[in-house]
Amino acid sequence: MSHSHSTLTQTRLEKTWVPWVRNRLSKRRESSVPQFTNSPTMIVMVGLPARGKTYISKKLTRYLNWIGVTTKVFNVGQYRRDATRAYNSFEFFKPDNAEAMTIRKACAIAALKDVCDYFTSEQGQVVVFDATNTTAERRAVILNFAKENGYKVFFVESICDDPEIIAENIKQVKLSSPDYINCDKDEAVADFLKRIECYKLTYVALDDIKDRNLSYIKIFNVGSRYLVNRVQDHIQSRIVYYLMNIHVTPRSIYLCRHGESELNLVGRIGGDSGLSARGAEFAGALGAYVRKQNISELKVWTSHMKRTIQTAEGLGVAYEQWKALNEIDARAMASSCFRAYVRRCRTRRFRRIIRKSLHCETKTSIATATQKSYEDLVQRLEPVIMELERQENVLVVCHQAVMRCLLAYFLDKSAAELPYLKCPLHTVLKLTPVAYGCKVESVFLNVEAVNTHRDKPENVDVDREAEEALETVPEHI
Repeated sequence: MSHSHSTLTQTRLEKTWVPWVRNRLSKRRESSVPQFTNSPTMIVMVGLPARGKTYISKKLTRYLNWIGVTTKVFNVGQYRRDATRAYNSFEFFKPDNAEAMTIRKACAIAALKDVCDYFTSEQGQVVVFDATNTTAERRAVILNFAKENGYKVFFVESICDDPEIIAENIKQVKLSSPDYINCDKDEAVADFLKRIECYKLTYVALDDIKDRNLSYIKIFNVGSRYLVNRVQDHIQSRIVYYLMNIHVTPRSIYLCRHGESELNLVGRIGGDSGLSARGAEFAGALGAYVRKQNISELKVWTSHMKRTIQTAEGLGVAYEQWKALNEIDARAMASSCFRAYVRRCRTRRFRRIIRKSLHCETKTSIATATQKSYEDLVQRLEPVIMELERQENVLVVCHQAVMRCLLAYFLDKSAAELPYLKCPLHTVLKLTPVAYGCKVESVFLNVEAVNTHRDKPENVDVDREAEEALETVPEHI
């Protein structure tokens, strides 16, 4: 390359790449978590014990945090356990037990004060107030508290009269409660049933006439029917849509990446290459694994990328292609010819240009950029999550960043943890919903592959940042 051509190249890069990277990093530095609410919102649970309120609370909180709405559960039952230290019997919940009623009211007030602290000190956007809230008086206290502080309130009432559902909820969840540690199971069930009867004495459901000015959703028998009233804003509509899609049917979700690709072998990110020889071997092994599992009515989803489609072909069954499952945007990363050209014409002066552009940024500039990319991906994957909640057994053949996002949702991982979750090639993760979370089984299918995982960096090196920044230079420069 001639000296004049090299100089021209350097000048062109100065005028195009440096402003581009500064603008890109500036936008990310100014970006924030999506604000779906224009004022703090309280999601207030209502219903008798063993109606799935805590299940709904935890699941809803996990979803809202995943989409970027900072949310926290306040479980009044835990306040009661902290205040009383030891649980004796159902008699604590009798309406005429004055001493116990005083304690229960104090616990609710303490929880409300902590709600206020969360909204003001921790900049939370939503809280889920998890308690029975079965009386009009208790709900009035909550509404007055919210009005005084400028919070919106949305009630979620879970109504269930199916004895089988109630019995299963007691068996799966309530018997493992701290209230019944070291207690005989039959005695625990009998005591809990009597506790429910105590609540029934004063339970007043939300009334479609008297409470017509309130915002709420009623869920009947874990989703057989719904009644929605006066949705106030965008976040409440998102909550309603989510709650109308979840179910408690036993099922498993299988997540895996495509087989090893040709570009994986050379350390390239992005592109639309096919499978390597070992990747094709994994596709066959995945088919054998799925057949051995004998999964009832399994649905298979892939992205539109060649490597996931070729992997799914090894199953020998029908599959659906989702554009939303495509890998994180790697258009620039796929332009290896351009990267090679930039490296050939790089000089000490060009390295100084890069360093100068990045040196004034904080040490977390690249981490922030990565986080923003994952935030965007989460928004794209929300319809996939909704459909996964609606379905029963599903196998998703996807990509590393996509699998991380899906895994973060099911395992309730924070946004900071998400970009570094381990999703190795040629490994299937079987997720089985249980009680308040997910059981995870990792199955390596005995086909070797390259390791594409990168641990979270402890220290940021400016030269290495510059090298990595080159990976995202747009094609048109």
